Amino acid sequence: MNQQQIITLTVEVIKAGIIATGLMLGFAAMTLFERKVVARFTLRYGPNRVSKYGLLQPIADMLKMFFKEEVIPGQVNRLVYVIAPGLSLIPAIMAFAVVPLASQPFVIPFTEQLFGTPVEVAPWIADVNVGLLYVLAIGSLGTYGVVLGGWSSNNKYSLLGGLRTSAQMISYELPMGVALLSIVLMAGSLQMNELVKMQGSVWGLGWFIFVQPIAFLIFFISGLAEAGRSPFDLPETENELIGGFATEYGGMKFGLFFGAEYIHAIVLSSITATLFLGGWNGPFVEQVPLLGLVYFFLKVVFMLFVVVWVRASIPRVRFDKLMKFCWKFLLPLSVINLAVTALVIALLRF
Repeated sequence: MNQQQIITLTVEVIKAGIIATGLMLGFAAMTLFERKVVARFTLRYGPNRVSKYGLLQPIADMLKMFFKEEVIPGQVNRLVYVIAPGLSLIPAIMAFAVVPLASQPFVIPFTEQLFGTPVEVAPWIADVNVGLLYVLAIGSLGTYGVVLGGWSSNNKYSLLGGLRTSAQMISYELPMGVALLSIVLMAGSLQMNELVKMQGSVWGLGWFIFVQPIAFLIFFISGLAEAGRSPFDLPETENELIGGFATEYGGMKFGLFFGAEYIHAIVLSSITATLFLGGWNGPFVEQVPLLGLVYFFLKVVFMLFVVVWVRASIPRVRFDKLMKFCWKFLLPLSVINLAVTALVIALLRF
């Protein structure tokens, strides 16, 4: 390796570490954000004891989980039981790898003086040609952690929660994928950055949420089901299954499952902002590329607010109605939307 390759590799490793750390910090902030927002929806204050406004509550929760005694039940499949939380968390973080955070690479200041050549940093970990396909593939891997955690616990409630997860996630992947095909037909690309550039209208008139509102609703609803968020949090329904797949988990192992759900929500909001809200697009982003990072962050926060809003507003559905809604409504609707999109594109080209 020459000096340039070593510098590039080092920068990429540091960048990946920063993004992974940012997601974990986002998980901590999201716990406080959700509790505060839901409290306001229900006319309460939320956490307000640990420091002013309860801002240090996530640190208190983390310390509690870190020092809490972990008890591994007898008769569990120990290896699978231990690695299952990681199998749930890691795919959630990996899915963020192809999300573009800004419009173009930027040069790190003073690197030319230090190394004799300017060092560029791309605002994404990987800009692959099949980025959308990568997101769908990696997103489905999180199912394994939950299913294996439920199976390895040797507990009937946990097993039932794991089976619910497999049925729910596999089912809702179908309408999600078909809905995204409508966008792929319009854009002619699976590359995430190209999909953002297709929505290049400064004031958002070209965003896919306006061009493909049905695809947006199907994707967002399916994403909530994939992440196990309310009203689709059936895998861990406390009034039916105690704690579902996580019944036998405590301490940091439970914390990893807990974190995976929140990081799934953050990644869902990031992908929704990228595909339907123009991503880093916004006024003056061409003149000041770093503005794209601000626009992207604000759109992600807005989508996270919508996720919490849904939780505070809509009651949990029954499991048979959950599956019926997917197979008898969302999937046919996504196929009809895809067919109409293909027909309109064919007529316009004709």
